[in-house]
Amino acid sequence: MDKTVYEKRRYKMVGSHSAVKLCTWTRNSLVGKGHCYKEEFYNVKSHRCLQMTPVVAWCEHSCLFCWRPCEFTQGTSMKDVKIDEPEDIINNAVEAQRKLLIGFKGNDKTPKKMYEEAINPNQAAISLAGEPTLYPKINGLLDIFKKKNFTTFLVTNGMNPKVLEQLSPLPTQLYITLVAGNPKDYAKITNSCYKEKGFQRLLDSINVMKSLNTRKVLRLTLVKDYNMKNPGEYAKIIENSGCDFVEAKAYMHVGSSIERLGRENMPSFSEIKIFSKNLADELGWKIIDEQEVSRVCLIAKEDYSWRKINKD
Repeated sequence: MDKTVYEKRRYKMVGSHSAVKLCTWTRNSLVGKGHCYKEEFYNVKSHRCLQMTPVVAWCEHSCLFCWRPCEFTQGTSMKDVKIDEPEDIINNAVEAQRKLLIGFKGNDKTPKKMYEEAINPNQAAISLAGEPTLYPKINGLLDIFKKKNFTTFLVTNGMNPKVLEQLSPLPTQLYITLVAGNPKDYAKITNSCYKEKGFQRLLDSINVMKSLNTRKVLRLTLVKDYNMKNPGEYAKIIENSGCDFVEAKAYMHVGSSIERLGRENMPSFSEIKIFSKNLADELGWKIIDEQEVSRVCLIAKEDYSWRKINKD
């Protein structure tokens, strides 16, 4: 793995195979320019969020819409890699985050209290790059985060249902990316190493998710002319998933994705709202929240008041 590829893109490498990167919304929140939609939806504070991955360069997919440098993906096997311990990854990730944040310490627009909170994150977004369930010690990672009083949002592409079956402890919130409503569209947009069979693995993971006693979200990353169609197909999968929420979010024309897709493939917020309304109608659910700047709608059966996490 060529670490300089990621360092040039402002990743902070951690150990043999992990990485941290400051989210745009972490930066914005520290200077009073708004916050992530996850703060709006779930009350996890953007300035205290650690965006990280335990497997920066390993994934089964090379999705067209991915803003990560997919061309440098190392495949799915980590057998030739020195596997770092979960506690070392977390401790070093927090230290890396602190180094990335140092410029805000003397920023007049950043309140001192907010900066002090930021360098002591309490929310982990395990989603930065790669597929986190490929990390063979993912349970240990979740366990150490829990012992350090972090909330955890684990985002997976659903290619490893057996790993999901064995998650312990469970993350605070489990995301599965529902990238298409049928095998053909799935294969076209993901470039999965499993081809069409990957779609069945995705369905298997969604079936596993139904049995997990944690908060569950299906995320739709919607790309015009590719997967932003046939809401009824998505609805059939969603209604049997046991998920608490659906996030319908626009593909954003940023990062490495601009080499694969055009700006015309990025839906407007109004288009996302129309699709979300059609999907909600198919399900008999409703849109319970939204954030225009991120072009995302939150869909659920009802307006769950418990979706807000109570954290300082």
